[in-house]
Amino acid sequence: MYRIGYSLSPKDVQSFMQNSLLDHAKQRGIDLIEIDPTKPLTQQGPFDCIIHKHYGSDWNNQLQQLSLDHPNVVVIDPPQAIEHLHNRVCMLDVVTSLKIPQGNQTFGVPIQRVLDESENLMDLIEEIGPKFPLIAKPVSVDGSAKSHEMFLVFNENGLKKLKLKKPIVMQEFVNHGGVIFKVYVVGDHVKCVKRSSLPDICEETLNSIAGDEGFLLFSKISNLIVKNNEAEGGSSDEVGEYCCGVEKLVEEAEMPPLEFVMELAKGLREAMGLRLFNFDLIRDSGDGNRYFVIDINYFPGYVNMPEYESVFVDFFCDVVQEKRKKNSDGEVELDAKENHHEEEELCE
Repeated sequence: MYRIGYSLSPKDVQSFMQNSLLDHAKQRGIDLIEIDPTKPLTQQGPFDCIIHKHYGSDWNNQLQQLSLDHPNVVVIDPPQAIEHLHNRVCMLDVVTSLKIPQGNQTFGVPIQRVLDESENLMDLIEEIGPKFPLIAKPVSVDGSAKSHEMFLVFNENGLKKLKLKKPIVMQEFVNHGGVIFKVYVVGDHVKCVKRSSLPDICEETLNSIAGDEGFLLFSKISNLIVKNNEAEGGSSDEVGEYCCGVEKLVEEAEMPPLEFVMELAKGLREAMGLRLFNFDLIRDSGDGNRYFVIDINYFPGYVNMPEYESVFVDFFCDVVQEKRKKNSDGEVELDAKENHHEEEELCE
């Protein structure tokens, strides 16, 4: 049996470590073993591989010490590479620097701007000009609920009243047909699924839902559109039709070309040095071949990925085979050096 250690939050353990995954892994000769956070990592194991999603210098130091003491243990992923995704500004820098084979598709990131603590809000409003609505979100991603709070800002009034602590990222909102593509990456394995997203926002919709505050939490926008339909005399049947319409949008949305998604995933994986992540991809409503990467997450909710159990077990087997090959190549190289040394002694 190969031993894969895991160190995740209690919430992630509950959602990710399903019996279906544990059983499937055992059938393939893999034991998934929980790492005890109250004990030093070097006193646990032995492990062939460790997967983790923890933050903090103490944990990082423990992983570093483990790698020094046991260099054959594969750590997925390096903490310094994961930390790159804790900042919403630099996380998307990697997208703009990618050089991958492309067909008719183009990709990039939405225009965005960081509002620092020392900056004058009015200067930013002047710079942004008529580019509302904007998405406002915290720069830091630390796993807390607050770090995932996002607002849609409709106008200058909303920007002034926004209650997010600076620094914050102001990102252009791109109409994308109410559909978002979530691309899950597990080593060389890639799965793309489509989900409902914010609807396209025209000027009429913008004015009807902006309200007095001038901004709204993402989670409240769809509900408000439904309420507005009701307030304007829409029947419950019409509201139901709206909800069904959202489902139909997702159902009928064409998936991005598989080759394009695979190349984009491979490019990000190699550029970031990460094996376990997902990224959110949207398609511009005004140009069906134009795509935007709007977010990248480390070790996301993989339980929402179809057939996640078999994908992960295949990935663990890939890691084990890669490790065995590396060890085998090292032994061959060592034998060659020893044989060469013996031949030199014989010649003498």
